[in-house]
Amino acid sequence: MTQPILKSLHVYPLKSGRGFERERETATRWGLSGDRRFMLATPEGRFITQREQPHLALLIPRIEGEQLTLEAPGRASLALDLTAIGSPFTVQIWKDSCQALDLGPRAAEWVSEYLGTPCRLVRFDDAYQRLSSAEWCHGIEAPTRFSDGFPFLVIGTASLADLNRRLPVPLPMNRFRPNLVIEGWEPYDEDRVDELQIGAVRLKLVKPCTRCRITATDQVTGIFQGDEPLRTLKNYRMDHALHGVIFGQNAILVDGDGAQLRCGESVAVRWKSHA
Repeated sequence: MTQPILKSLHVYPLKSGRGFERERETATRWGLSGDRRFMLATPEGRFITQREQPHLALLIPRIEGEQLTLEAPGRASLALDLTAIGSPFTVQIWKDSCQALDLGPRAAEWVSEYLGTPCRLVRFDDAYQRLSSAEWCHGIEAPTRFSDGFPFLVIGTASLADLNRRLPVPLPMNRFRPNLVIEGWEPYDEDRVDELQIGAVRLKLVKPCTRCRITATDQVTGIFQGDEPLRTLKNYRMDHALHGVIFGQNAILVDGDGAQLRCGESVAVRWKSHA
């Protein structure tokens, strides 16, 4: 087996918005620095994603210093001052209820007009601690912000290559919205990894990632494209205990809070004992 390396890093400042590839990024207990700090929610606080709004893929969040700028096709950009504290706003992500800060009526009007439905733009309240499921975290306290459940998602390039050999039309990695992409593993080796070490950063892979209809949305056009890759994945990646198809592994930070990750770094692996 060749020495695995960190092939690419990806952050998603706005949950379900456009992602960004980075050459280097800081790892924190909450995930990659800046990952999923912002989110859209209904007026009642329910999270909004590409599952129901595929063209969220075209919403581009840019953060420069203390300013967030939103861009979307056919709309003038919106600049927001992040030094403003915002009003407390309770949001719901799956079964979790957590605290956020509402970025105000001007932001709400802009995102509501873009989506065509009333919604609010919120940022995570860092004074609040939302923890990943203790059931999977092996006694490690693992905070996260607006991710679906865990601070990191790891996928191997070989896994996508294997899936693409089975698909009628191959798909890019951005369909699966990973944070870390590893090159040099065999297909689905991430399923067998207990921990990986990249420089000073040590991650524990704790739970297979069950996949949803977002994988069928073109991240460049924002258009939902049907039943692939879920239909193909159901043929060989169905996890009945988790009630879904799995692709990639959720991970939590063990060591290296505040350390830099850089593309091209080697990846040391500790395999699961039963692998």
